[in-house]
Amino acid sequence: MGDAFIRHIELLGYEKRFFPSQHYVYMFLVKWNDLTEKVVYRRFTEIYEFHKALKEMFPIESGDINTENRIIPHLPAPKWFDGQRSTENRQGTLAEYCYALVNLPHKISRCLHVVNFFKVRHDDMNPVTDSQIKKPEVFLLPKDSKKNPTGKRFQRAAGGCLSSSEGCWWFCQLKNKRGWVPAAYLEPLDGPDESEEQEPNYAGEAYVVQKSYTAVEEDELTLKEGDAIEVIHKLLDGWWVVRKDETTGYYPSMYLQKAGEVNTSVKSELRNRGAPPRRSTIRNVKSIHRQGRKKISQETYRRNSKKYIQNQRNARGNSQNKANVIIEKNEPEDNKPKAQPAVPPRPSKDLILNRCTESTWRKIL
Repeated sequence: MGDAFIRHIELLGYEKRFFPSQHYVYMFLVKWNDLTEKVVYRRFTEIYEFHKALKEMFPIESGDINTENRIIPHLPAPKWFDGQRSTENRQGTLAEYCYALVNLPHKISRCLHVVNFFKVRHDDMNPVTDSQIKKPEVFLLPKDSKKNPTGKRFQRAAGGCLSSSEGCWWFCQLKNKRGWVPAAYLEPLDGPDESEEQEPNYAGEAYVVQKSYTAVEEDELTLKEGDAIEVIHKLLDGWWVVRKDETTGYYPSMYLQKAGEVNTSVKSELRNRGAPPRRSTIRNVKSIHRQGRKKISQETYRRNSKKYIQNQRNARGNSQNKANVIIEKNEPEDNKPKAQPAVPPRPSKDLILNRCTESTWRKIL
């Protein structure tokens, strides 16, 4: 068998470790040419030093000689203080970097520098820990990691089972088990609210309904397949707030598709799938937090949505009025007759005799 090389590198997430002091390490699943798969852990400072050394080994491909020849991917330098937020936010860039790295020419992607860096180390198999200090916390990338490369730490809030499904489900780990859990059955350990949830966007994003749904709760919407709607608030439990005309309500995000995107397999996959559970409708929910989760009422959504729409109409009306005023002011100027150029007076006889040549004044006089 030839020399070992890496077929694929997948970023799984990161760990928050507390020994010898609090720090963060990224988890990578490394797939080798002999079909073995190994999980390795690396600090970002290590990854960046590896990146700098790789650039020095290949100055042409790193763009040091001519920037137009660069094929080695970029990687931002570590911050002077790397906390959990920067560790989370960097995951998307790091996943793209690993993908680009293994797809470089073989002289780079299969060089000893790359191979040795991702080989399993002793501390990958047996991390140094202290039994007196709490165990590392694992933050796995969610399934849709390209759009939302942020791992989260959650605790079960109601009874549920591990399963494999699409939409409204998150990939989780419990000890040595991994699987998909309904997002509505989970809540953050750090607090009742989702720290990464977006704010409402009353401008709205255009979506198309891929599967009809009849409202069960008062704050939900009944929509039919093919309806064009606008999403104004994307919530992490899989139920989004949508707007149809001037009416708002919750709707399962898994039944929606962004306007303009074509995916014929989505409808067939959704035929036999029911709507996911909602946090507010799960029975016997026991939260670990004393304070309840903040929630925006549908009345607030509707009021703010109508206010936004009205402001947009007023803005369009004002801009149209200004355009009309400008046209009216310009019209009188356009209708005025254009001034004719003045005709200069005929030069006098003395002026012709003094300034013209003899041949000229003989012809004129």
